[in-house]
Amino acid sequence: MKKLYFILITIFATLQVASAQTGRWSGEIELRGMKLEIIFNFISENPTIDIPEQSAKGIPIQVKQEGDTTLIVDIPSIYASYKGSIKEGQIVGTLNQMGYSLPLTLTPGIKKLNRPQTPIGPFPYEQEEVTFTNGDACLKGTLTLPKNTSRNTPVLIMVSGSGLQNRDEEIFEHKPFAVIANALALAGIATLRYDDRGFGESTGDADNATTEDFKEDALAGIQFLRNRFDKVGIIGHSEGGTIALMLAAAKKVDFAISLAGMVISGAETLISQTEVALTANGMPQEEIKEYCKLLHQTYDAIINGNEMPDIEKYNIPSILKQSYQNTLVLLQQDRYIRYLIGLDIRPLLSEISCPILALNGTKDQQVNYESNLNALSFGLRNNHNVHIQALKDLNHLFQHSSTGNVSEYKQIEETFAPQAIEQIIKWLSQLELQTQLFK
Repeated sequence: MKKLYFILITIFATLQVASAQTGRWSGEIELRGMKLEIIFNFISENPTIDIPEQSAKGIPIQVKQEGDTTLIVDIPSIYASYKGSIKEGQIVGTLNQMGYSLPLTLTPGIKKLNRPQTPIGPFPYEQEEVTFTNGDACLKGTLTLPKNTSRNTPVLIMVSGSGLQNRDEEIFEHKPFAVIANALALAGIATLRYDDRGFGESTGDADNATTEDFKEDALAGIQFLRNRFDKVGIIGHSEGGTIALMLAAAKKVDFAISLAGMVISGAETLISQTEVALTANGMPQEEIKEYCKLLHQTYDAIINGNEMPDIEKYNIPSILKQSYQNTLVLLQQDRYIRYLIGLDIRPLLSEISCPILALNGTKDQQVNYESNLNALSFGLRNNHNVHIQALKDLNHLFQHSSTGNVSEYKQIEETFAPQAIEQIIKWLSQLELQTQLFK
């Protein structure tokens, strides 16, 4: 899911936070066994920090220097600060946020990550820079066209997961949509991928956008493609997978591919993510169960307009009480999260009549493969052109993974498992033969 960093902040109440020094400096904090990289961009006029693991970039900071060796950084937007001393070419200090302190040593530069699957030109196909609009949103993207493209060429619009991402769905220098688009082009399949509204080269209100708005953006792209192609499909990852199924139910596409799409409700998904994260960090099961019960009652109250639960009636430790208070603030301020909690596409599934491919990884810790694929299978039980498959040992990003933990995403060199790409191409090829969809 996109906006993962909101969930992590809520659970652990940490993070996010440069200019006696110049350039980029980076270091890692360790929080309950999970390492998070912090990058300080020490630029004289507009210093910022990035937290790649949480897809957070360009967080404004204020920097001042005490004496010759002490650096103080204030991050007011997230109530955090950093204080460090320059020692032997490093900045050794402590990151503080909301009463928590974590050691953080910064060194010049950032780690160069190896991403062997990233496509490198020249390419044996064409790419066009295109623009389409949805109201005030102007969406910029790349249309990838295999050799001998015609109106009969299959085309898919690519819809990213939650949170703002560019057209490659880039995260930790992984570019999964670029990898997929390249493979599909080589197989004779066209794609359109685009920057999310308010991100990259695209414009539009992102701060107040919900899944519904992102769905309408994708629909605008589909309408754009209809002018050049006879049959248009959609391939979406995570929230994009949910949007793919929503548009399939609305009869807006001719075929759809869901990659780790959320099928159960947003409330259930957020509670599942919380349970997984707290378990991975050693929280006692009884406390986790009680906290998830509190979250369930809270989300239910928001969805149905009921009275909010009394936190004092739940036997949870102080750290989870603080986490809950942060959650309440987030729910009050973030329109996206409030919408997500009430989102449940299961009632729509019976309306889907077009061919569907759904793939999920068995190591996915963000969108549980069993509950979501089971719900999808039941909802599509009357659709006879459906292929649903759980891919062994793949995480939420479709990387081969040991644990599926979010902290592994950056460390894994594989961007997108070849076997998943092969399944997509095989399904599309069989679909063409079985239904003559693209004839």
